Amino acid sequence: MKLQRRIALAFCIALFIQPWFARAEDAAGCKDSPLISRYPGSVLEMCEHRDDDSYTFTTANKQKKAIEGDFTHIEYRFPKGVTTAPVLRNLVNALHSAGYIFEQNPTLSQPDFNVHKNGTWMSIQFFGNGDGFKVFIVKEIALTQVMVATAADLSSGIGSSGHSVINGILFDTGKADVKPESAPALKAVADLLAQDPKLKVYVVGHTDNVGALAANMDLSKRRAAAVVQALSAAPYSVAASRMQSFGDGPTAPVASNDSEDGRASNRRVELVKQ
Repeated sequence: MKLQRRIALAFCIALFIQPWFARAEDAAGCKDSPLISRYPGSVLEMCEHRDDDSYTFTTANKQKKAIEGDFTHIEYRFPKGVTTAPVLRNLVNALHSAGYIFEQNPTLSQPDFNVHKNGTWMSIQFFGNGDGFKVFIVKEIALTQVMVATAADLSSGIGSSGHSVINGILFDTGKADVKPESAPALKAVADLLAQDPKLKVYVVGHTDNVGALAANMDLSKRRAAAVVQALSAAPYSVAASRMQSFGDGPTAPVASNDSEDGRASNRRVELVKQ
């Protein structure tokens, strides 16, 4: 009976401490950034990464500066008993040693600050209750000129291979709203269809392979449908009966998804002749 009681007690203790250890584990799929070290014993509670996004940083003169590029957001929770002071001291010393330029001089009363170096920006923001901090990192990417499709380009592609990429159709990351800057590309599609009244097309959305398959399939479908809707409305007024939207997600890449250039090529909308 004593042995059974010991086993039962050990089982109860295990049930009690298991959730505590589970809470002390890093969030699934998250890892430290090579640019910033965690304080010993801290837990990485959440993370997100996007190849192309923007974040607004505050400069020394309190101006807002939007930086576009490779975006990372991570959040750490301190180990029990650790306060802001030693974590802030470690961060400041490490970033100073690495040669970062400080836009603010952080203090315990105002610990948040922004730094930058060679096109990489960071914003360090401590939680209000003082038990953790979050960091936003953007590695600036030089803007490149976006190629925009013309009716002649689209006609040539459809004539030679039965399909053509509509260069210049733009969306925000993870969204399906056609951006206003897409107007020249939309006009090219409308011009193509006006030149050939018998032509009917599939409008097909494609994504890279970042993220879950189901989400990418859904996003590609919504983006294709949004392009059809935009073309059906004024000022283009293309007959909806001449277009059909589909989403292929990441299943038909035109380049390797192992590089940002390849992923950018795979994020596209195509016209396919019916």
